[in-house]
This record gives sequence, structure tokens and C-alpha cells, in this order.
Amino acid sequence: MRHALIAAGVLGLTIVSGIQEPAGAADAAKDYPNRPIRFVAAQASGSSIDTMSRIVATKMSELMGQQWVVDNRTGAGGTIGAAIVAHAEPDGYTLFAMATASQVIGPQIYKKVTTYDPFKDFAPISLFAITQNVLVVNPRTPFRSVKDLIAYAKANPGKVNWANAGTGFQSHLAGVLFTHMAKIDVLHVPYKGAGLMVTGVISGESDVTIGPAPAWMVHVQAGRARALAMGGEKRSPLWPDLPTIIEAGVPGYVSNGWAGLAAPSRTPKPILNKLHAALVKAVNDPPTNEALKRVGAEPLSGTPAEFAALIAKDWKSFGEAIRIAGLKVD
Repeated sequence: MRHALIAAGVLGLTIVSGIQEPAGAADAAKDYPNRPIRFVAAQASGSSIDTMSRIVATKMSELMGQQWVVDNRTGAGGTIGAAIVAHAEPDGYTLFAMATASQVIGPQIYKKVTTYDPFKDFAPISLFAITQNVLVVNPRTPFRSVKDLIAYAKANPGKVNWANAGTGFQSHLAGVLFTHMAKIDVLHVPYKGAGLMVTGVISGESDVTIGPAPAWMVHVQAGRARALAMGGEKRSPLWPDLPTIIEAGVPGYVSNGWAGLAAPSRTPKPILNKLHAALVKAVNDPPTNEALKRVGAEPLSGTPAEFAALIAKDWKSFGEAIRIAGLKVD
């Protein structure tokens, strides 16, 4: 973790620290919040980050005594929603449901339209969930394990249809990284969004994909898809019987997503402290915790520094996947 924190510092990521705030900032925090809070989610309604954000927003509204209004602002790999928060007044009333796509993937692909610095323009507050990627196949395929899939793909180059939610999406980069590390040749099939991708795999139009667990839990439980392995460093507590992809035969493979709370970088520290304390309570609230688990998320809170270190680490790993994919970075 020490090295990760150093990396975050080098990249210039704003971390909530012990810097003393002016007296006015402390006074402003005393009455905070005294009006509804805009909670920007940079993906569409019904997406994983939207679902998790609404669960968290419900409890945060209760804890802070003001409504948290989820505002879906999509486009350009999440950079449109992120820009709204980056350029907002740093008063604690416009906050960001920060996620992997908007913070570490989109800005590396959509450089020409990204109008913010993904490190300097935000104050990370805390994670609220980890979403491991899960490798799933159509249940009518013969693949019962990761080794089955790799063996077939090596014997039949280009014959496996590998679905993703669109070029540059988390599912695309996770798949590219897997095929690169497993040394297999597949046909990458981009769909227009996660919903169509899921339908494509369930229908048998595509054979396999790897993507955020919240998009797949209900389908695996219903038998519409078969899960083979998880993308985390350790087994998921939500899917304890599934091996990691590392265990299953691809050494070193790790691919996760996450969601967390962030504010504009100049937000007063007393307000950030209030938000952090409330979010930790929300994540550890039994009904909220269980609701996140039901949608396939692993509830988790931590310090701002830990969150910043994760962002810096994933910036590098997803940057490598973008390079491997040969995506044109504008």
C-alpha cells in the first residue's frame, strides 16, 4: 500500500489531509447539509453504478437529513458526468458516484473531450463497493472451466465470440487483458451497451464475456448464464465457490471495478469529514450492506488515501489494457 500511496502522490491526486481550514469553512460545515445534494452518476439508469448509487443515496439521505438526488449524466465514457462535478462549486452539494469507467478508463480514451484532470480536480472520500468482474459463458457452450475455454480457443482460433458492452468499456478491456494473458485468439464482439451484451450471451449469439458481477448475478442464479471464475485477487465472498481466474489457470490476471464517493477538489475538509463519516455508517448499515450484496457488489469503505491509491493503481493497469487493445487515444 505504501508504494501505491506514493504513486497517487506523484500523479497529483487530491487526498483529504490534515491541512487546517479557515474558520469560515468550519462554520459552513456546521449547518451542512441544509438543502438537497446532487449525486451525479456518469452511467445510465439501471447500470451497475446507478443501482449501487441509489442504494447508498437512500441511506445517506436518512443519515444526513437531506435528500440525495441521483442525476444520471452519461456519455463519452463517463467523462461528461465527471466534468460536471469537477467544475461544480466546491460546497458539498454536487458530489460524484465515482467509478472505474469515468475515472480511469474514459479520460485515457476520450482525451480531446475530457475537460478535467482526473487526479487534481477531485477529492476522493471513500469507496462504497467493489465489483469483481466475472467470467461467464452461455450455458449451452461446452465450457465448464477456464481451462476448457482456453483449450477450445487455442484449438479453434477466432471461433469464440467474446462479447463486450462496447469498445473501451470495462468489459472490453477486461476481455482483451484476459485473451492477451491467456494467449488466445477470439472474435471480440462489441454491443451497444451492457444490456444488449447480456442479451447476446444469454441468447447464444455470443459465447462468453467478462464484466461486472452486478450485471450477471441474477442471470447466473436463474441458470441463464454459467459463471466460470472471478477477476479478483481473492475469491469473492458473494461467490465463494467460484475460483479466481488466477486459480483457474491465468497467473497474474486481476480485473475489478469499483464505486466510491468523491467531491470537487476544493471542498472544505470539515464537509469532507462529515461525508466520510456518514458514508462509513451507510456502508456498514445492515440493510444497506445487504442490498449492495444482493446486486452483486461487495460493500467496502476506507480512507481517502486508500481510495486515491486504488485510483492510481487502476489508472496504470487499465492504461495497459487500452494499449494492448490498440485503442486510438485521442
